[in-house]
This record gives sequence, structure tokens and C-alpha cells, in this order.
Amino acid sequence: MSFTSPHLAALVPYSPGEQPVIEGLVKLNTNENPYPPSPRVLAAIEGATRAGLQLYPDPESRVLRSVIARHHGVAPDQVFVGNGSDEVLALAFDAFFRHAGQPLLLPDVSYSFYQSVCRWLGVVVRQLPVDDGLRVDLAAFEATRGESVAGMVIANPNAPTGIALPLDALERLARIHPQRVLLVDEAYVDFGAESAAALVARHPNVLVVQTLSKSRALAGLRVGWAIGQAPLVDALTRVKNSFNAYPLDRLAQAGAIAALEDQAYFVRQRDAVVHCREGLLLQLEDLGFTVLPSQANFVFARHPAHDAAQLAAALRGRKVLVRHFAQPRIGQYLRISVGTPAQCEQLLQALAACLQG
Repeated sequence: MSFTSPHLAALVPYSPGEQPVIEGLVKLNTNENPYPPSPRVLAAIEGATRAGLQLYPDPESRVLRSVIARHHGVAPDQVFVGNGSDEVLALAFDAFFRHAGQPLLLPDVSYSFYQSVCRWLGVVVRQLPVDDGLRVDLAAFEATRGESVAGMVIANPNAPTGIALPLDALERLARIHPQRVLLVDEAYVDFGAESAAALVARHPNVLVVQTLSKSRALAGLRVGWAIGQAPLVDALTRVKNSFNAYPLDRLAQAGAIAALEDQAYFVRQRDAVVHCREGLLLQLEDLGFTVLPSQANFVFARHPAHDAAQLAAALRGRKVLVRHFAQPRIGQYLRISVGTPAQCEQLLQALAACLQG
């Protein structure tokens, strides 16, 4: 006897990066920021703990949405907020991509969470192969013009490759199926890519999703948002309030506002990560790795003479954790988050020892 709904048997949950508790571990597997959040964030959260926790938070996150709107140069009614960008993504998939029998177009190398959400919602997926350099193939998407599709989703920069499309390429994508939503997932955009938020004013089908988890060092706070024209935001709100009406809590709203308002701190820490990324890329190449060009806070690298799974295991034995995906086309790559200079040096020393061994 089973007490579960029949569709549960077909679900394959998303598998997040490992979060082990190992003393002395150099943790470079989940793309967390190696630096702490702004001190203003910590002060704002502390202040919020001392006043108002007995009351419900603002269900519309009005102040936060206004701050996000100013940050992107849009109106507050063009901003939707959620408990992390994965919640925003799941709500968007429900709101925009459940068109019976019509496929959602995805690159065949992309964020695996998309596939998990599609299985849950019964969304048909059509994967379009990335090119030999693991870049999103614009021609493959343009070849679907005139077909019946549910929409398109692009992570930009892409995960796990780190490769970004320029703004004109994103605009080309928006024009392919103007009657369907193009969702651009910008979890890593602050590390060197162009935001598609600039396209929202002239493309009513563009929805941009961002997060505080990476560039603002707030993976533990769970704040994400979407930018789109008001009808798209209204649709997201309708889905959320029919399914998961809980808003961001008071601490999250206070911390998020402070993070976005401390632009100087953000720029310093972001630039430190980018500088370390560029140095890490060169040093990996010196060790014989092929490294894809990255505009994210991680690099995607393979070594022609060493198996990636074995390298990942050997690094773990030396208390250095990186991410390996046992998937077609990328099974020989390691995704390595950019850490502090000291963490990157430990990684490189461990890699050199593994290669020699």
C-alpha cells in the first residue's frame, strides 16, 4: 500500500552541492561567496531581531521591492520577491510554462534544478545542444521559430560552465517566440555579465531572476527576485498566493535592503572575487587544465590526462571539495568555486600533488 500521490514515483529531486562538516575543509563546491556579507546587513538583521518579531512581516515586501526597483531602474510593480531564487524559478515555471504538450526549450548543459521542477509540474522539456565549446547555440534556438513551445529558459552566465551571452544575444532570443516567456536566470550576473533587466522595458516576454546568494554573500538568507513587466509580476503573485503565501520574513527583508544599499562594499568584494578568478584560471592552465572562459564566481576545468571523478575524490582526500557532475558532455570537468586567495592556493597545492600522484 502506498499513501503517496501517483506522480511522486516519477520525481527525481534536485541534488544540491554537498554541505559536509569536516574540520579544516576548503569548500569550493557550491559557489558560495568566500567573504562575509556587508556589516550593514548584520546590523540591520540584529536591529530587526529586537523589534517587531511578534508581528507578521509586510506581505508585499514593499520597501524591499522599491529598493530592488531603484537598483534596476524599473517600477516597484515590475518586481517580485521570493524566498530564494529557486522559489522564484519554481513559481515562474508554474505560471508560464505549463502549456500541455508544448516543450520548454533549455540548453542541454544547464542548471539541473530546471529539470527537477519540470518533472514536478509535468512540463515537457526539449533540450537544445550547446556547441562544441559548451556555449549556448543561438542558431539552435532560432531554428525553433514558428514552432509551438512553452517558453525558453537561459541561465546567464550559464551553470555549470560560467559562460555568458552578451545582451544582444539575449535580445535575439527574446524575439524568437515573443508570445512566450524568455526567463533569464542571472544568479551569477554580477561577476561580469550584462543583465537582461535592460530588455524588460521593450520586451514584455522577458523575465529576469536574480539572487542575493552569490555576489551579496547571503546564501543563508534566501532572498531572490524577478524583474518583468507588470502582467508577469501579477502572474507570479497570483501563483505564490495560491500556493505558498508566506512572504519573506522580517530578517530577510531587513538584510536584503541593507545589502542592496551598501554598494561600495558589494563592489569591493565582487572585484576581489573576480580578481582571484582570473588568477586561478591562469594557474590552472599552468597545471595543464583546459578552463572555459568564466563570468561567474566559479571556473569549469578539465585535465586531458586525468579523470575528473578521480581528481575530485583525490581532492576530497586532501580536504578540498569541488563539484563533479557525472553527466553527458561534462563528465570530465570540475566546477571549482572561487575562494579567497588562501583557499585557492590550498586548492592549487592539492591539485599539483594529485596530478603528480
